[in-house]
Amino acid sequence: MPKKKLPAGTRESLLRSARKAMKNAYAPFSRFKVGAAILTSKGDVFLGCNVENSSYGMTNCAERTAIFSAVAEKGPGLEILAVAVTNAQGVPCSPCGACRQVIYEFGPHAVIFYQGKNGWTESPITDLLPEGFRLK
Repeated sequence: MPKKKLPAGTRESLLRSARKAMKNAYAPFSRFKVGAAILTSKGDVFLGCNVENSSYGMTNCAERTAIFSAVAEKGPGLEILAVAVTNAQGVPCSPCGACRQVIYEFGPHAVIFYQGKNGWTESPITDLLPEGFRLK
């Protein structure tokens, strides 16, 4: 599938939304606050932030929080077009492997915006997760 570029205004709007969500992050252990915003094929935007837990394995990333909220509200037919990820430290921060697979599940053609080592980066999920799979 050809790489799809979203308008710069859409990207900036999603990044602003992700920054807003980041302010609600619960990160008392790492102090690394992350926010995410997803854009669905129906034009809806859902926000998420990371939520840490004393049992580190129970921590949830911002991207998955946004996706799970979207599924809870809109149902399992969700289709993700784009995901924006921000962090309070302004350091490189692409989605983790678990988030990449969940993004792929609901958006195999999604575009991801995140802080890379050379500034803001725009990548299709298939570049970040070249062997993603769906059991459909």
